[in-house]
Amino acid sequence: MDNYNNYNYPGHDAYYQHADDLSTKLSAVMKRVYLKMTLALIVTALVSLYAGTSISFLNFYFTNRWMMWVLFGAEIAIVLGVSGGINKLSSATASLLFYIFAVINGLALSPIFVVYTGASIAKTFFITAGVFGAMSVYGYFTSKDLSRWGSILTMALFGLIIVSVVNIFLKSTTMEWIISGAGVLIFIGLTAWDTQQIKQMALQAPMETAGKLATLGALSLYLDFINLFLYLLRFFGNNRN
Repeated sequence: MDNYNNYNYPGHDAYYQHADDLSTKLSAVMKRVYLKMTLALIVTALVSLYAGTSISFLNFYFTNRWMMWVLFGAEIAIVLGVSGGINKLSSATASLLFYIFAVINGLALSPIFVVYTGASIAKTFFITAGVFGAMSVYGYFTSKDLSRWGSILTMALFGLIIVSVVNIFLKSTTMEWIISGAGVLIFIGLTAWDTQQIKQMALQAPMETAGKLATLGALSLYLDFINLFLYLLRFFGNNRN
């Protein structure tokens, strides 16, 4: 009876040691995810600010339209390379590609400093950070399974891309506002879902893969943040003209 009351039954210590190990691993992975994501956002912001205020770069960018497609193609290639080949890449290589992506994305986003005022860009960034942070915290701590969210949001995202392409030719202002509103809702949801997915993978993956998982997780959340920022910018951004 004494042994039972003191919870000294077989397997008790091993169970709690395992739980402690999982908690420690999860904490370590998530810290690395958010650290890498934050560093990538800083890199993107600095590169974008520098390029967006450089007359020589902007002149080159706007007089050579192919550059936009080169940057876009490079981004797609890196995302597919890191996501699809994460098991074949070393942790250092995956991290390097991620930060190169952040630099390229900074160059691609630089024209926003021509279109919008710096104050409205900063305001939108902080609004995005608040919304993103709230949804990421929700995704991390909720006990609700968000798997169904993921499938619905993924289909909605593909639909959004198709409608956005169609609207390039229609040039409908009303449709553009609808697309922007839908984009905000989709990436708010994806932030929570991706956070939960990263948490689950961190609990299941071996510790030796923590570095790669952190990079993959940081890339997913980085993309959620950037897209959410761009859609919110259409609502909160003030045009220079």
